[in-house]
Amino acid sequence: MAAYTDDLRLAHVLADAVERVTLPRFRSNDLVVKAKPDLTPVTDADVDAEELIRGQLKRARSRDAVVGEEGGASGSGQRRWIIDPIDGTKNYVRGVPVWATLIGLYDGDDPVVGLVAAPALGRRWWAAKGAGAYTGRSLSSASRIRVSEVSQLADASLSYSSLTGWKRDGRLDAFLALTESVWRTRAYGDFWSYMLLAEGAVDIAAEPSLALHDMGALVPVVLEAGGRFTSLAGQDGPWGGSALATNGLLHEAVLERIGQ
Repeated sequence: MAAYTDDLRLAHVLADAVERVTLPRFRSNDLVVKAKPDLTPVTDADVDAEELIRGQLKRARSRDAVVGEEGGASGSGQRRWIIDPIDGTKNYVRGVPVWATLIGLYDGDDPVVGLVAAPALGRRWWAAKGAGAYTGRSLSSASRIRVSEVSQLADASLSYSSLTGWKRDGRLDAFLALTESVWRTRAYGDFWSYMLLAEGAVDIAAEPSLALHDMGALVPVVLEAGGRFTSLAGQDGPWGGSALATNGLLHEAVLERIGQ
């Protein structure tokens, strides 16, 4: 972890700073909500939080590139910070506490740091390449996490976000067949599905359509917890526009059912 200790500490500093913006705005009466061109919501807290992260990265890591949900891509460095100031904006807008700030760092295409901070849940997860995955409120107060050892679909717990995307993608029948083959299904949704997987509480998490900023921070945590993260086409990492995360033991079986 030594090579990325400073980056991981910086990610925690960034998450602390963002929390001071997002948490007071959560459930506030004067939250400003607008619709983006794709009709998804964006709040003033989203914009302020991303600007804060970009500003601090510009000072602390001026040579690094940044890819964010609200501001797009900037810089051209080999190292890229992939950020989502509020993953789960619809939850944030409606007062549901399942939302998080996602901060990932990639060296080229190699995931090296990931941090997921969900202050309304009082939870935080993080990982650095080669050092394992952890949960806790700080680096000094943390517990190591590990994916499950469930090896049969009939014993597996599956989490997803909604059925709408699977229908739009033409995979609804295949996905429903998968839900019938597992032990349990729940729609925890968004980042939480993947963090529960990294903790071993869920065995499979999948979504048919996700952006890079939705996945960048999740991949290092899942991998360092011993899991596997690919697109539905089996492409490793967050690059394929969709997500399948498992404990590794179940991955091929799930790809056979819902993959391309």
